[in-house]
This record gives sequence, C-alpha cells and structure tokens, in this order.
Amino acid sequence: MKLYSPSTIREIKEKYGFRLSKSLGQNFLTDKNIIDKIVDAADIGEEDLVIEIGPGIGVLTAEAAERAGRVVAVEIDKNLIPILKDTLVGYTNIQVINEDVLKTDLNRIIAESGCKRTVIIGNLPYYITTPIIMGLLEKGIEADSIIVMMQKEVADRIRSAPGSKTYGAISAAVQYYCTVELVASVPKEVFVPAPKVDSAVLKLNVRKDKPVRLDDEKMFFRCIKAGFGQRRKTLANSLQGVGSMDKEEITECLHALGIDEKRRAETLSVEEFAEIANCFSRRE
Repeated sequence: MKLYSPSTIREIKEKYGFRLSKSLGQNFLTDKNIIDKIVDAADIGEEDLVIEIGPGIGVLTAEAAERAGRVVAVEIDKNLIPILKDTLVGYTNIQVINEDVLKTDLNRIIAESGCKRTVIIGNLPYYITTPIIMGLLEKGIEADSIIVMMQKEVADRIRSAPGSKTYGAISAAVQYYCTVELVASVPKEVFVPAPKVDSAVLKLNVRKDKPVRLDDEKMFFRCIKAGFGQRRKTLANSLQGVGSMDKEEITECLHALGIDEKRRAETLSVEEFAEIANCFSRRE
C-alpha cells in the first residue's frame, strides 16, 4: 500500500471518518521523491534510532523503519493512533507514542533505546515549527541530526547569513547549535490538502562543539533577543536593558571590541554576538 498516494489517503480518511485538523496544521505529503530525500538525508542504518515528530498516517515512518533499527513516532492527535496501528502493521521496530513532542522526554527515549545514533525527522506544523526546533536544541537533544520539513519562509530565515533581510534571531540561534543544509524545496501542490505556501526540508547537523566560547549562554541569547527585538535600532540602543550597563557603558564595550555602536543586529555574526555577550558578562 502506497501511503503517500492521494487515493490511499482518501480511502483512509473515509474508512476511519478522519478529518484533517487545521488547528494541528495537518498536511500529508504525497511525493515519494521528497520522502526519499528526507530518509536519504537522515543516512540511517540498522543500529540507529529514528524519532519522528508528527507521523500523520505513517508515510515517513514506514520508509524510516525499512532502514533503521528502531523508530519512535510521536503523534499528538489521538485520532491518528488507530490509523497508524493499521498502516504500520507488520513493522516490529516501530513504537507510536500519543504525546505532545514539546512535553516528551526525548533524551530518555534515546537513552533507553540502546541505539548507537539518533536522528530526528518530521513534517512540522507551520504554526509550531520554531518552538519545536528551539525546544529540541535548548534541551540539549542527544541527536546527531534533525531533518525536518517546514514553511519555506522559516527555512530561509534559519539558513540566512548576517546582512541579509531574512537574517534574524532564529538564524543566529539555530546556527549556534547546528550547521544547516538545504535538503529539498517542496511545492505546496504535493500535499493533501495543499497549504497556501511552499515548504522546504532542512538538515540541522547538531554541533558537538559550539562555534564560540561563552562565559554565559543566557547572556548570549539575551543579546540576540534584544538586538532583533528592536532591529531598526542601533546596537547602542537595542542592547540597553540586557544587563545593568547604561548606553555609555554599552558603547564603551562595543568600541573595545571594534564594533560600531551604530550597526544593527542583522549585521552581526554569531561570533560577534558572542564577543558582545562575553563583554557584558564580565562587566556585570
């Protein structure tokens, strides 16, 4: 049974009386080529664990299970659980969990799996893409990589370099934790139902060693948040309130680092944000 076939999706919906949830951002992928690209990018083998976020009716789940040692699929919609039991029947290496991934202890699942390597995959709902990605990274997920589909606009922001219009807080934050690769561009027409915008698949390779040394990681993220929170303001103005320093002291700190206080956050690299954060921490 080709789970990605529009006719199969239609049959499953009719059999179970299932209605796609707009509130959960459910759009099912129907393009086998894109499915293969995601699984290929995961580069999984028989000793690996795959954690899938939002398996839907099991399209990616089944493909991953053909290659992985174990697959754990986390699905928030209880109405999809009986469907997954049906579509994934015969696979002995798949576990489906009816939970909210934001509340699931994934590192416990990884530790208990006994697998040598972990990869996370998923087709993320547009409305919650950023919280899921940042939640995984901030919790220190013990995964090798994260291969996820998301709204193209969000993917473009994550991939952006300093100085571009799309470079923002999410760009700097994700690039601190990961290196980023574009796996595939995905037109909206290959989903059922078709969303209003195109998608993209990114591979986030989780860094074993961070690209910068930080005295205080919280200060680093406070600087990023403040800088982009008022991105039209100069650094001397937008960084006020991050620590206990006044504007004059902030300017002194920036000058000491050779950074013009009239620059704006979107021009700063991760390394420059780190330098500013370390300077602020030492003056606190």
